Amino acid sequence: MSLWEYANPKRFMETSARILPWVAGLAVLTTATGLVWGFFFTPDDFRMGATVKIIFLHVPSATMATGIWFMMLIASLIWLIRRHHVSALAAKAAAPIGVTMTLIALVTGAIWGQPMWGTWWAWDPRLTAFLILFLFYLGYIALWAAVENPDTAADLTSVLCLVGSVFAVISRYAAVFWNQGLHQGASLSLDRKENVADVFWQPLVVSLVGFGLVFVALLLLGTRTEIRARRLKALIARERMA
Repeated sequence: MSLWEYANPKRFMETSARILPWVAGLAVLTTATGLVWGFFFTPDDFRMGATVKIIFLHVPSATMATGIWFMMLIASLIWLIRRHHVSALAAKAAAPIGVTMTLIALVTGAIWGQPMWGTWWAWDPRLTAFLILFLFYLGYIALWAAVENPDTAADLTSVLCLVGSVFAVISRYAAVFWNQGLHQGASLSLDRKENVADVFWQPLVVSLVGFGLVFVALLLLGTRTEIRARRLKALIARERMA
C-alpha cells in the first residue's frame, strides 16, 4: 500500500474517521495526565519555586508551535511538487492550531520570564523569532482567506510557508546559535545532563506526547472539515451552472 493513496480525499476521509476517536481519546488522557501530574504532584524548584511548573504548558506548546510549522512546510512542498489537495488542506487546517500553540508559548513564556528575568518581555533572539513566527502564522491564515481561488491560495501560502520556515528554525535553535540570549537552553535533550530533573522530566514528556496527540486529533478534524467545505463549494458551483 502506497502512502500516496491517502492523498485521495475519499480514502483520507474513510481512514481518518476510523482513527480520529482513538487519537482524540488518547490525547485527552495523556494531556490530562501530564498536566495534573506536573502541576499537582511535583515539588517546587529550589530556585524558581512554583513558577517552574509552567514548564508543563510552555515547553509542549513551544515545541508544537515550531513543529506544526515544519509539518505545514512538508505538506506545502508535497502540494507544490505533486499537487495533492489533501496536503494543501492539511497545511491550511494546521495553521489555526499552530498559531494557538504559538500564542500559548508566548503568554506562558512572559508569565515565566517575569519572575525569572524581572520583565515580561525582552528582545531575546529566540523570543523575537517566536514573535515573528506568530506573525507569519497570522499572515498565512489571512492569505488563505484573502485569495478566492483555492489552488492559487495554496500556491501563495506554500511560498509563505517556505519563507517562514527560516524563523521556525531560528525560534527552535536560537538558544544554541546565540549563547548571549536570556532564554535558557533546551529542557529536553538527547544529553541527559542538559535535561531538567527526572521529577519534572517525566510528566513533561507525558505532556509533550499529549500535546502532540491533541495536534493530530485537531489536524484530522480540521482537514476533514476543509474537505467537506471544498466539496460543498463544488456542489454549489455545479448547481449554479446547471
